[in-house]
Amino acid sequence: MFKYIFWNYDKIGLIDIRSEAYMKYPEPTVGAIIFNPDNKILLCKSHKWNNKYVIPGGHIELGEKMEEALQREILEETGLEIYDIELISVKESIFSDTFHEGKHFIFIDYKCKTNSWEVILNDEAEEYDWVDLNEIDNYELGGFTEQLLKELRNSQNSKNKIEVFYGY
Repeated sequence: MFKYIFWNYDKIGLIDIRSEAYMKYPEPTVGAIIFNPDNKILLCKSHKWNNKYVIPGGHIELGEKMEEALQREILEETGLEIYDIELISVKESIFSDTFHEGKHFIFIDYKCKTNSWEVILNDEAEEYDWVDLNEIDNYELGGFTEQLLKELRNSQNSKNKIEVFYGY
């Protein structure tokens, strides 16, 4: 299995992702809690997360800003364009068994909006649903999605709003 890497922004090379070099550093990723015009959030059922529902997102490429990575990943995975992007969470996962591979991730999560209800999934998810934040308990959520969505729901119901959630 191979992954593209970049040297000097103009030369492309390949490394074996099972190699020691690939496993030496954490992988920064971005994810999005996307609200549609009905104020419902997008959940995607993914085989990468044991067929549970998660928020869409992915890796940050070298030279790419976090919000640019988020917009690219969301467009690739869902066909949605997003706006009003706001950072809400920074967490990490070290070799958790909730992902299909043992890795050290840094999750940088945002909330944002879309003007569309029409989702076009790529091969990273099998199905999707637009869900009211108060109905997330009815879904089998994967990874750290459950904790993230509950923190967001609790902060929206609180008089003391939490701006960014940090966790380990």
